[in-house]
Amino acid sequence: MDADKQICGRQPDSQYVELAVEVFGMLADATRVRIILALRDQELSVNHLADILDKTPASVSQHLAKLRLARMVSTRQEGTRVFYQLANEHTRQLVSDAIFQAEHTLGGSPRHHHAGAVEREE
Repeated sequence: MDADKQICGRQPDSQYVELAVEVFGMLADATRVRIILALRDQELSVNHLADILDKTPASVSQHLAKLRLARMVSTRQEGTRVFYQLANEHTRQLVSDAIFQAEHTLGGSPRHHHAGAVEREE
């Protein structure tokens, strides 16, 4: 095989399939999904996230550490405060798509299918 040839990660025999499963496993926790939703458009500190999620800062910090190891969130330090943000747009899109799929399970016409739906852009 040519060393310069790009391997398509979306083939059934891709080496990325197992890594994708790990990504889904990382998101198989409601608190982590809520953290990602909270970080969609802004960076936040652990304490602010804890307030939003009604969880203890220690609990949120543990979830953030896992998301950081998975390279789904990154940090920025300002003095003694650490702010978290999404590491890339794919995490945002993955969670948005999962929410959209969840809407389909309820039947009917999901909100994201309506013309001009705000959620589609988020």
